[in-house]
Amino acid sequence: MEQYILGISALYHNAAAALICDGEILFAAEEERFTRKKGDASFPINAIKFCLDSAGLMPEELSAVAFYENVTTKFERIQTGIFLNVPKSLPQFLTAMPDWVTNKLWIENKIRKELGWHGPFYYVPHHLAHAASAYYPSPFDDAAILTVDGVGEWSSLTWGTGESGNIAIRESLDYPNSLGLLYSAFTLYTGFKINNGEYKMMGLAPYGEPVYADLIKKELVRIAPDGSFLLNQNYFSYTYGLKTFRPEFEALFGRKMRAKTEPIESFHADVAASIQQVTNEILLLTARHVREKTGKRRLVMAGGVALNVTANGLLRQSRIFDDIWIQPAAGDAGGAVGAALSTYYSTAKAGKQASAKDGMKGSLLGYRIPDTSKADDEALRALGAKWTTMSRKALQEKAAKLLAEGKIVGVACGSAEFGPRALGNRSILADARDPAMLQRLNKKIKFREGFRPFAPIVLEEDAKDYFEIEGTSPYMLFTFPVRPSRRLPVERAERVEDTASLARSDIPSVTHVDYSARIQTVNGEDDRFVYGVLQAFKRLTGYGILINTSFNTNNEPIVNTAADAYRCFMRSQIDFLIVGGRFFDKSAQTAEAPKGGW
Repeated sequence: MEQYILGISALYHNAAAALICDGEILFAAEEERFTRKKGDASFPINAIKFCLDSAGLMPEELSAVAFYENVTTKFERIQTGIFLNVPKSLPQFLTAMPDWVTNKLWIENKIRKELGWHGPFYYVPHHLAHAASAYYPSPFDDAAILTVDGVGEWSSLTWGTGESGNIAIRESLDYPNSLGLLYSAFTLYTGFKINNGEYKMMGLAPYGEPVYADLIKKELVRIAPDGSFLLNQNYFSYTYGLKTFRPEFEALFGRKMRAKTEPIESFHADVAASIQQVTNEILLLTARHVREKTGKRRLVMAGGVALNVTANGLLRQSRIFDDIWIQPAAGDAGGAVGAALSTYYSTAKAGKQASAKDGMKGSLLGYRIPDTSKADDEALRALGAKWTTMSRKALQEKAAKLLAEGKIVGVACGSAEFGPRALGNRSILADARDPAMLQRLNKKIKFREGFRPFAPIVLEEDAKDYFEIEGTSPYMLFTFPVRPSRRLPVERAERVEDTASLARSDIPSVTHVDYSARIQTVNGEDDRFVYGVLQAFKRLTGYGILINTSFNTNNEPIVNTAADAYRCFMRSQIDFLIVGGRFFDKSAQTAEAPKGGW
């Protein structure tokens, strides 16, 4: 009998649901895609409904439901921090306790009530869920496992092994020592939002020099040779307060935290570069320790810190491990996948085999926009949309021609990606050869900071022509250097955003200031629409590479439905849109751009 297991993550950030059958991941989606609230942490009823409806299941047909952390253990940790820091922890107590005692502690009751579920329910420890999300979908049957994030119940970093379907966690680093929380403190200090702006600070880092790295290691974090570390709590307040760091933290660097409205200066870039270097050092030391202790040649990773593509790129280039696979939804959303998989493999006592491909199915596990759909047609007509229906090949050729002419094209087709990266099915595409495209996309399309880089999507067979890469990078989780033969010498400008605009190669809009790029390679195996676009673009221009950025504007989730795509298209300066088998020309639209928020 088939075993369907529903995994759920919720109530912190990026709530999600995932459905598996006998160990195979069928569907997975984040709640934000349906509610249109960025990072939505609420109970993921829409994501659950999507997973069950897509499989044609009723809740009573499930074999089990699993949640991605043990809420009582997490509550114990929060209580401990509050009680050990009375009376200064009173504001945290008054803020946290009402939600815990009325909501979070009763998540099992909530799930049972919402689903009408009376069957088996499992709490899966947070870092075990991360470990399972990395090991079980990976193509390896035998691997070392490393999970790194802010904090789960108590652990902030764990490592262990996965062998023939069995996971063994061997060591952990516990709260309040946390690389994720350390990185987030600097995210806040440089003026970005925690749990949303870490990737912004990572993008800012190459514009600076790591001049404060030694100061950080002297005052804030003591690093051991095995990568373990201690944080100096004299500078932090997250154990007892509503803020992340104390005034002493700001005094250490001689400046107050940057306000959101204040300009980004070279100082902030230097601070970002410094914490990035410290992060790199900790992860590389940890990886060497894990390799030495486990003897494994392969590594799998998950947890929010595993989305740090700069550190991932250095780890891959270090060759500490022969091969690395990272869960594309490495953050808490991926915990839904891990909770379901951990439950299946622990209850079914199933083994795991090595395979040529991973089990994430290209991360194309979300809401599907088919080529034709009467429901989508009706939703688009209700918005006043006008389009032309075309064949898939004609759309690919049309898109390539427009891109070669310097136009910007939005694409929403097939199944949405699960995780933070758009991988071609919910993407905005543009010409990487155009040096003005970076600022055009940042300012006119994405409405975001001008220093932010864009990632290339490149034909797998051509990747080595542009980048120093071995193997593939299908999930956009590693950075690689641009080949020296393609680089152009430039001097840094005084302002960060002016430096961002300087062309550094013959693919300037995907070449970051340090001559790196966060690469996605694609081949024809997944039958992705964007693969045909790249092939057609190469026939026209000789370049099998484009800019690929997520189909959304700043502070909004990636588009999910056909209607979402059209709204975003009309609110931005995207020139043309492809939704399923439909082609939209902005100049042909007569409807007004939608007003207000989502």
